[in-house]
Amino acid sequence: MKPVARLVLAGGLLASATLQAAVTEQGVVKNYGDIAYAVFSDSLITAQFLQVKVDALVEAPSQATLDAARSAWKQARVPYQQSEVFRFGNGIVDDWEGQLNAWPLDEGLIDYVAASNYHHEMGNVGANANIIANTSLKLGGTTLDLSTITPDLLASLNELGGSEANVATGYHAIEFLLWGQDLNGTKAGAGQRAYTDYIQGDGCTHGNCDRRAQYLKAATELLINDLKTMQAQWAPGQQNYRAELESQKSEAALTKALFGMGSLALGELAGERMKVALEANSTEDEHDCFSDNTHFSHYYDAKGIENIYYGTYQRVDGSVIKGDSIAMLVKAKDPALAKATDKQFKQTMASMQALVDKAEAQQNAQKFDQMIAEGNEAGAKLIQDAITGLVALTRKIEKVAVELGVENLSPETADHEF
Repeated sequence: MKPVARLVLAGGLLASATLQAAVTEQGVVKNYGDIAYAVFSDSLITAQFLQVKVDALVEAPSQATLDAARSAWKQARVPYQQSEVFRFGNGIVDDWEGQLNAWPLDEGLIDYVAASNYHHEMGNVGANANIIANTSLKLGGTTLDLSTITPDLLASLNELGGSEANVATGYHAIEFLLWGQDLNGTKAGAGQRAYTDYIQGDGCTHGNCDRRAQYLKAATELLINDLKTMQAQWAPGQQNYRAELESQKSEAALTKALFGMGSLALGELAGERMKVALEANSTEDEHDCFSDNTHFSHYYDAKGIENIYYGTYQRVDGSVIKGDSIAMLVKAKDPALAKATDKQFKQTMASMQALVDKAEAQQNAQKFDQMIAEGNEAGAKLIQDAITGLVALTRKIEKVAVELGVENLSPETADHEF
């Protein structure tokens, strides 16, 4: 199965000679801002659609309304993952991101878990807090009032007690509330939360269905509010972060773009999201671990890097943002490097596509958590090929940076060795 927003590289590569001659660094920075505004706008649009489906689930719980909410969550991940390329180069995005996409999480903070199959951070005081089941929580000498579940309350509970595993909000908290724990380990199958967990009154399973519904609605509302905040920071013609970025020397803005590309490819995607899980055979370190959507999330992270290099982004409505690009600058300065980088992008994206193809195969499909199983040599090779491709792509991005006057780009490694 091909990702729904897959673009053809030729659209970015076959720019006319006239456009190549006209490309400017200032134009690249403007297009960078245009893509950011579009991708955060799409993230908001799809989150609002998710909210409609969440409201429908809460209003009339059924397998159909639960499935629709799950589908909307997966759709919302497509643009959001493509936004992560803006994270590492732009402090305002990195500081904001944790409330939306923090992981892994100790899900016992939020709701019931199967105690026999629950692995949480050692010493985490909130690991079994179960906000949904409790109207108060004692933490040291303080008692927290949890009686009314609101967006503000949930935001205040992130990193409770100083533990990063206490994630109360964002895409993954919502994912857990829609799927529940994935108790299958490295075998086939995602979480199997029943729609009856949202039935009010008779028929409610696991208790506290009213508070579970409140939590899901509050977490979705907060997600939308947070996305509105970041969308506004990239709106054109406003006194916001984008205006600040565009007022800087273009070299500074290009450095942010290139650093974001390299850091996402290397330390975050190749390292934190793939290498860690593979080497430890750890499903706890799978990114979308409740839904088994990880292969798509990884693909669209890589797609976001490609978007910035080629200066193009396909919106959820099918329209395309396109303008001056880093690729055009490189082609004008060093055609050989441009050609080599094009080749590496194709190879890397093919390795990311291979993960998707295997996960979505009609026969003998394997999701990411099956690929990382101990002894699964074929699955491990698919993931290692993707890691190798991302590392090689990062090296090309570093060479591109030097060609554009940025010495010692030094993308983040997240303390991984490659």
